[in-house]
Amino acid sequence: MKGNRLYKCEKLCSRTAINGLFAGGRSVVAYPLRAVVMLHETPGGKQAVARFMITVPKKKIRTAVGRVLQRRRIREAYRLNRALLLPGLADNGCCVDIAFLYMDSNIADYAKIEKAMKVILGKISALAGAVKEAGNDAVD
Repeated sequence: MKGNRLYKCEKLCSRTAINGLFAGGRSVVAYPLRAVVMLHETPGGKQAVARFMITVPKKKIRTAVGRVLQRRRIREAYRLNRALLLPGLADNGCCVDIAFLYMDSNIADYAKIEKAMKVILGKISALAGAVKEAGNDAVD
């Protein structure tokens, strides 16, 4: 995959994968974002190394315009900063499924979201390295 664009294969849209993610994933928090993460071994097929989804709850931001705005900002922050995550995953030979959840009840500006995204992606990369050091039996 070339460039900074997001491909269809990077979307987490399988109902079973999403249910498994929320049932057995680990949580990483950098306010106003929370990420639920599940690491697993890299399959032999053409699956993306990192798949993600974004959730902005209606309970937190009532208007659809506000929810879409936050979703766009989170997607853009991930798109521009995923280079912090992908090399660490490739070195450790694992894939990751990520669900980004927006926790604030106010609309945050892009700089705040990008700062939180960088922290979360760094923590996920470190988590992949820790799993690799612990051995392949620790991978979910």
